[in-house]
Amino acid sequence: MAYKLLFVCLGNICRSPSAENIMNHLIQESGLTERIICDSAGTSSYHIGSPPDRRMSAAARQKLGFKLKGQARQFQSSDFQEFDLILAMDRENYQNILYLDPTGEYGQKVRIMCDFCCHYDLKEVPDPYYGGPEGFNQVIDLLMDACGGLLEHITNEGFD
Repeated sequence: MAYKLLFVCLGNICRSPSAENIMNHLIQESGLTERIICDSAGTSSYHIGSPPDRRMSAAARQKLGFKLKGQARQFQSSDFQEFDLILAMDRENYQNILYLDPTGEYGQKVRIMCDFCCHYDLKEVPDPYYGGPEGFNQVIDLLMDACGGLLEHITNEGFD
């Protein structure tokens, strides 16, 4: 059975689809495509059905050499059962996810993405939406670091 990851930000057009695509790239490079499955979602309904933000895609193409794929969707309570680990991009999204779990049954599945960074010491992945190109580039660098650390964490912990 595959280990399932869900990356979550606000609108699911910048940070979380970038994390999903970067993680899928690292998983493929590691030969683990049968063992780890990724998806992404947003806590809001602003962009449901939209592709990743063009500025985010441009930064990914420039820095990583590939185009971001995906279609925005909203986080749902059923995601708690569906996924083994839910990764929030910042504290606000973390709280919004936990709010949908009033009994606290799934709290141990929800983590902050930056907890897995190995080289950066930021505590949250900043939202680049209202900024310039440097913000999108920073998000790619930060997510490369965090996804690398996350993959190492998952492979060290085992998949059960």
